[in-house]
Amino acid sequence: MLTQEHEALKESVREFAREVVAPVIGKFYEQHAFPYEIVRQMGRMGLFGLPFPEDQGGMGGDYFALCLTLEELARIDSSVAITLEAAISLGAMPIYRFGTEEQKAQWLPQLIRGEALAAFGLTEPGFGSDAGGTQTRAVLDGDEWVINGSKAFITNSGTDITALVTVTAVTGTNPDGSKELSTIIVPSGTPGFTVQPGYSKVGWCASDTHELTFSDCRVPASNLLGQRGRGFAQFLRILDEGRIAIAALSVGLAQGCVGESIKYAKERHAFGRPIGAFQAIQFKIADMEMGAHTARLAYYDAAARMLAGEDFKRQAAIAKLHASEVAVNNAREATQIHGGYGFMNEFPVARFWRDSKILEIGEGTSEVQRMIIARDLGL
Repeated sequence: MLTQEHEALKESVREFAREVVAPVIGKFYEQHAFPYEIVRQMGRMGLFGLPFPEDQGGMGGDYFALCLTLEELARIDSSVAITLEAAISLGAMPIYRFGTEEQKAQWLPQLIRGEALAAFGLTEPGFGSDAGGTQTRAVLDGDEWVINGSKAFITNSGTDITALVTVTAVTGTNPDGSKELSTIIVPSGTPGFTVQPGYSKVGWCASDTHELTFSDCRVPASNLLGQRGRGFAQFLRILDEGRIAIAALSVGLAQGCVGESIKYAKERHAFGRPIGAFQAIQFKIADMEMGAHTARLAYYDAAARMLAGEDFKRQAAIAKLHASEVAVNNAREATQIHGGYGFMNEFPVARFWRDSKILEIGEGTSEVQRMIIARDLGL
């Protein structure tokens, strides 16, 4: 059972998604345009500050509140949901978790208010899931880091309100010969830091995604985030949390597919009656609802373990893996139920279908999730 506060939050976000996002997001999506006004309204609602304490300017909620919000947003549109998810779990959260008091004071207030966005530069063009293969390097030259390299598929990295990118880089060699990885804050507009043109994407077309390049990019030594050499451990913690959020987003998309399919099955007639009267359609929708329900339980469990201070790595991987696969399946079935109209962009399920596949890839592919689960089982 959800608390009254969580229920009230869900209802508020659901109303916002239906009344504010739904009527206009199709236009932004087709134009590959970033919905700045929607982001501003989410900022005024306090959504960017949900999991942060009040003494930091946040709403004093918890990570579960963020997950509930992502689910409700993704029932309508995943571009808006991923913008919020990345802004918090990949953008502001690393600074909150690992930043100095000076770094928090400089960056968190504007990020928590949604007036600025931050990005997390981890993935590189030639390595993808192999985060340990990082090639971007940062060399300490006096009191400055000199950064060279590139990052790929970085969300929220090139908007007009992007304030910074936290970059993972090789900063030396460990005693065992492995790479020393650290994370460094690079403010937008820093000389040598170039945001490449936005990608032409299959889905998430109203979100912001770019390749980033660094050429002798210099930032103060004080821009080191957390301990030098602890970058790998830091981003693993961030990704574990983020997987719960992506699971919640996936559940939202999956549930959105159920809702649209029920609506269409009642309106569309064939052979003299609504197609929802046919058992073939009923069973499809029943299976879709079952998938969304079980995926929701999985992310609820992972979030509960996280908030209780228990180990949640395996449960986060299970939730992300199961929910993303359910989302892909539900999007495929919803498109099938809609027939030819499911292939038309004016119908939400077409957007759901285009948005679903990345959920099995971003923040750890399905193969990576299975590796994590197996290793946690001692294999």
